[in-house]
Amino acid sequence: MLSIDDIKKDYEAVMESQELLHTMYGGPWPRSGFTIEENLKDLKRHQQEFLDRKAFAYTVISLDDSRVLGCLYINPSDEMTIDAVVTMWVRQTEYDKGLDEILFRTVKKWISLNWPFKNVDYPGRI
Repeated sequence: MLSIDDIKKDYEAVMESQELLHTMYGGPWPRSGFTIEENLKDLKRHQQEFLDRKAFAYTVISLDDSRVLGCLYINPSDEMTIDAVVTMWVRQTEYDKGLDEILFRTVKKWISLNWPFKNVDYPGRI
């Protein structure tokens, strides 16, 4: 679970990946000047949604637990025909090493085998 305990490592990964995140999501997050306090607010929201079982955000972390490599989000859909919307990102250095494609394939398989969804949307993915 993505939690407030991840704040420093998560913020570092987000800030390293600002341009990549803008490209992937097509939006302003994280904005120029994004602060660690704003990130903490985001993490608190994600953590509470997880605990309330409304949405599920996971931290992708290195095997030695020293770095956040990215995040995965499983959210409800506004469309009746879609069970869940799944998005994910990896930090720029890991994206450059090909981790994004590996994570996508792994998550897609995990979702299909272990979650009760029939129709999942992976925005920006094929």
